[in-house]
Amino acid sequence: MKKNISLLLKNLCCSQCKSDFDESSVKFITQDGNYNVIHLTCQKCGKDFGTAFLKLTEKTSENDAEIILNDIRNTPPISCDDVLDAHKQIKDFEKNWNKFIND
Repeated sequence: MKKNISLLLKNLCCSQCKSDFDESSVKFITQDGNYNVIHLTCQKCGKDFGTAFLKLTEKTSENDAEIILNDIRNTPPISCDDVLDAHKQIKDFEKNWNKFIND
């Protein structure tokens, strides 16, 4: 999984201090099969980028990572309503987190 995380973080940096992210920027919260919940923090300035839900497989390649990054770059910013909806969905996260992930 560390290889996959490294591929996803390639060419990404902190928006505050411009330091590159690396494996030490990622804290794994939980892992269930290919599903990973991570928390991203800049190791230089401490800026907290929050929690992400990722589905990674051993088949992830550099090309896959580039496709994912392009999708992220082309996605509009989240709105306040998105945050409120997400809060409603994951407030019971610890017991039922995997029901929110579709295969």
